Amino acid sequence: MYRILSALSAPLLATLVQGYADPEACSGVCTTHDPGLIRRESDGTYFRFSTGDKISYVSASSLEGPWTSVGSMLPDGSSIDLDGNDDLWAPDVSYIDGLYYVYYAVSTYGSQDSAIGLATSETMDYDTWTDHGSVGVESSSSKIYNAIDANLLIDGDDYYLQFGSYWDDIYQVAMDSPPTTKSGSSYNLAYQPSGTHAEEGSYLYKYGDYYYLFYSAGICCGYDTDKPAAGDEYHIEVCRSTSPTSGFVDADGTACDDGGGTLVLESHGTVYGPGGQGVYDDPTYGTVLYYHYMNTDIGIADADAQFGWNVIDWSTGWPVV
Repeated sequence: MYRILSALSAPLLATLVQGYADPEACSGVCTTHDPGLIRRESDGTYFRFSTGDKISYVSASSLEGPWTSVGSMLPDGSSIDLDGNDDLWAPDVSYIDGLYYVYYAVSTYGSQDSAIGLATSETMDYDTWTDHGSVGVESSSSKIYNAIDANLLIDGDDYYLQFGSYWDDIYQVAMDSPPTTKSGSSYNLAYQPSGTHAEEGSYLYKYGDYYYLFYSAGICCGYDTDKPAAGDEYHIEVCRSTSPTSGFVDADGTACDDGGGTLVLESHGTVYGPGGQGVYDDPTYGTVLYYHYMNTDIGIADADAQFGWNVIDWSTGWPVV
């Protein structure tokens, strides 16, 4: 047993010893999918954006809630002329020079006809959003990637947009300043060569000397009608690099673009299929991992997905929940 434990990577060993923490408290409107989280600069109000209903969003005075509905970010849908422009997926929110930026995806389930759009607001209040349409990251059957699940990294004066799902997994592209359009060609950050290449929903976060590439792996949806084999459901993995643009490896040194990935969070107890994650620096709790998950006591249909969050322990040099 000692030989087995000593051969495990430090973060995996920590997870085995500690177990996974249950999600912290949430009250009010806690249903969400692919949440995007931010705190308003002017008054400290939290906003949480979600897939569906033309990007629905809620607000609260704290991470715990109570979360109350604000409405749809783009009640008239997106100006992008693609199927799915009245639904909208996977919001990612940032604050840049007095504006709140929300990137979103236009697509339909299982389709590669996709594009990433952008909306901005000075306050995030209802009916204050301006839709800018496509940022130039688009895909079709002629592309080797899928243009969904955007995430913006702000790295000093540089901006990088992570995106992608299946087809060729996780990609990155440099953005103009301000980051309203892409400024270069896309390149691969993470790839799972086996199976269906089920990696998506990336989130790139800098902590200390490293850039940590979080992403969701496995099957995300439809659990109530076609539940996947145990372990094939959504879970959260991570790789890291000293560069924001390449060289990502897992805790065992395996390249992230060659099947690498260290487990951060998976199904446990009543938590099923956690994913769609992001990372937030909270003034009260410190670095927080947030995500959606199915609570098996509530239900496992897509509409049952709940908001989860936990404080990250960085003591091993890798994120542990």
